[in-house]
Amino acid sequence: MTSDVAELIADLPDGAVLTDRDLMGSYRQDWARDPNAGWPIAVVRATCTADVQTTMRWAAAGRIPVVPRGAGSGLSGGATAVDDGIVLSLEKMRAITIDPVSRVAVTEPGLLNVEVKRAAAEHGLWYPPDPSSFEICSIGGNAATNSGGLCCVKYGVTSDYVLGMQVVLADGTAVRLGGPRLKDVAGLSLTKLFVGSEGTLGVITELTLRLVPAQAQASTLVATFGSIEAAADAVLAITSALRPSMLELMDRTSINAVEDYLKMGLDRSAEALLVARSDAPGAAAAAEIAVMEAACSANGATELLCTDDPEEGEAFVAARRAAFPALERLGSLLLEDVGVALPQLPVLVRGVEEIADKFQITIAVVAHAGDGNTHPLIVYDASDPESTARANSAFGAVMDLALELGGTITGEHGVGRLKKDWLPTYLGPDVMALTRRIKDALDPDGILNPGAIL
Repeated sequence: MTSDVAELIADLPDGAVLTDRDLMGSYRQDWARDPNAGWPIAVVRATCTADVQTTMRWAAAGRIPVVPRGAGSGLSGGATAVDDGIVLSLEKMRAITIDPVSRVAVTEPGLLNVEVKRAAAEHGLWYPPDPSSFEICSIGGNAATNSGGLCCVKYGVTSDYVLGMQVVLADGTAVRLGGPRLKDVAGLSLTKLFVGSEGTLGVITELTLRLVPAQAQASTLVATFGSIEAAADAVLAITSALRPSMLELMDRTSINAVEDYLKMGLDRSAEALLVARSDAPGAAAAAEIAVMEAACSANGATELLCTDDPEEGEAFVAARRAAFPALERLGSLLLEDVGVALPQLPVLVRGVEEIADKFQITIAVVAHAGDGNTHPLIVYDASDPESTARANSAFGAVMDLALELGGTITGEHGVGRLKKDWLPTYLGPDVMALTRRIKDALDPDGILNPGAIL
C-alpha cells in the first residue's frame, strides 16, 4: 500500500477502500470478461457524492486512472479495470425518492433497474426502459451506456427518461444538470451529453428520471416462421402499421438453446420466432394484435398463438429474456449488439450465419426486431486459444458487416473497450476529432475510464 492510497483511505469512511487482491478480483471485469483487465491499486466503494468527489480529487492530483463501475453487468468491457488505477464502485449508492405528482424518481446510481420499477409501481407509475438484464443491472450503468431493452420500440431508451443528474467531473467538481421539469431548453443539452458517455466524461451520482402511468396489461402474439426473411417481412408489415410495445426475434439457434434450457415446447424446426405485444388500452389491444396476426399470416407464419392471459404471455417474454443464460450453458459468450435499418435486418442475420459457417463457430441471434437492434451471441471455448481466436475473428467480421450495411456498432451496450477499434470507421475523422475535443475539455489528463471509447 502506497502512502498515497493510505491518504485516500484516511479521507473516506471506514471500509470504503479495498486493497486486498482477493477482494478486488471480482471488480476487475464486467460481464464481457475482458481478458485484458488490469489490476487496480484499490477499489473504492462510494456511499455518497462526497465520497466520489474525494476520490476524484485524489486521483486528479496524482493523475491516477479511475474506472467507474455499477453492477458489473456491462457487455462491452466498459468497466474493465486498468493497471495502477482505481475502480470506483457505485453499488452502495442506493437511495431513491418518488414524486408521484411530478411523476419523477430521484435515484442514486447503485439501485437496480428492477428496483426503480418496483418503487415507481408503488405509486401506480412505471419506468419503461427494460434491458434483458433489468433484474441485475444498475440504473447508473443504464444511464452510462444509454441502455435500451425490449420495450424501447414503443417507449424509447434511457436517454428519453433522464431529466437531470448530478455528475462529478474529473477534477472532483460536482454539477447539477437538468431537473424535474418535463420541458427545459435553457443552455446546452449537457444532460444528454453525459448519458451514454460510459464514465469517460464524469461520474453520475444521482439521476432524475421521468416516470409514466403504469403500463396496461399486455396482450401477446407469438409466431414462428420457416425463414428469417419471412419473419423480417412480418416485422416490416407490423411496424409500418403500428408501434407494438414489444417486437422481438429469435433465430433457430437461440430457439433451440432456450428450449433445452426451459423445456417450453418451442418449435425446434422454426427458423425464426417473433414475440410481439400490445399494451394499448381496452379494445385497442385486441385490434392491434389482430393487425399483427394478419401481418404474420400474410408472410407465411407456420404457427400463431395470441393470448391476453398475462402469465402465458409473460412465459414467452421470459423465453426471449432467457436467451443469454441459455446460450451461456453452451460455452463462453462474446456478445454483439449491432443495429441496422429495418429493411436490412434479414441481410444482417443471413450474413451472421455466413460468418458462423466461415469461422466454424456457433452464433445465435436474438433481436429487438422492431428497431433493428440485433444481438449476435458468439459461443466459444475460452480455455481453447484456437476457439478464442475464431470467436474474435467472427466478432470483428460481424462488426464489419454491420458497417457495410450502413448500421451501427452498438445500439445499447456501449462501445467500451471491445468495440473502440471500429468507432473511428463508424463516426469518421471529423466526428472522432470533435469527440476527442469534448473529452479533452472535460478530462484534460485522461484519467476517466482510459481505454474506453477512445
